[in-house]
Amino acid sequence: MKIYVGVTDQDWYEFLSRRQPWDEVNFWQPSGGRRFGTLQPGDLFLFKLHAPLNTIVGGGFFAHWTSLPVSLAWEAFTEGNGVGSLLEMKHRIGRYRGGTAVRADHVVGCIVLIRPFFVPASSWLPMPRDWSLNIVQGKSYDTGSSIGRELYESVRTLGISDEILMIDQAPPTRERYGRIRAVRGRLGQGAFQVLVTDAYARRCAITAERTLPALEAAHIRPYSEGGEHWIDNGLLLRRDLHALFDRGYVTVTPNRVVEVSRRIKEEFENGRDYYALHGRPLHPPDDAESGPSEHLLRWHNEAVYLG
Repeated sequence: MKIYVGVTDQDWYEFLSRRQPWDEVNFWQPSGGRRFGTLQPGDLFLFKLHAPLNTIVGGGFFAHWTSLPVSLAWEAFTEGNGVGSLLEMKHRIGRYRGGTAVRADHVVGCIVLIRPFFVPASSWLPMPRDWSLNIVQGKSYDTGSSIGRELYESVRTLGISDEILMIDQAPPTRERYGRIRAVRGRLGQGAFQVLVTDAYARRCAITAERTLPALEAAHIRPYSEGGEHWIDNGLLLRRDLHALFDRGYVTVTPNRVVEVSRRIKEEFENGRDYYALHGRPLHPPDDAESGPSEHLLRWHNEAVYLG
């Protein structure tokens, strides 16, 4: 397993630790231009406070990285961003970016972490013995190295359950596969939004619309009815189509063809623009494994679609 120790400020830690537990948090980067490619899903990400504290105060498990305008990062994770409001988040980003305008919708990097844990001050861990005070963002370790193993074992001494650490999720010969499965089953709503958005290359699965604020991740089977927060239960849709999909006026067949219900015209005496979409093939993700589940699409056709 790889471990990344990321540097953060005390305000972010204190805000989240006072309100735990969390299913997911966003460890955001003030500048969204630099991709975070250090970890794979399921790897451990630890939080280290700035100097002079220089201690490890918690962590979580890496699920995904993306870049988003701050308004959409707030929409996806709200207080899971470690702040109490969008305005507060903009102020903090402006401070890190040298006093830029609060009204600007800056792009930030989003390191999405699931199953975060926060350590009380009495149990804070020392920084790794090879840590340099010149490190600004963070440093990665591997549990195959002595320092990496020490770091991992020190986290286990905190009494965090094996279930949270996900160390019992995989056979010894298939560790990576097991941890990815564990991550898959624990995604929250915010992670679902950003994973589906990126899987569909930030375009509507029906219209190919690319205006990001107008797009939403739709559950094929709602979470309230047993659906999961995972890519194969998601479609990236324009907001109006999302609303119609949820209410059964639009569906996608198991062979990925759009159908529009006659009920739109019957009930609203309108719908010409939507009927133009009837029979249109879906724009699926490039990664075939991220495409919508045939089983879940059939469920929507039978349980939700108004026909």
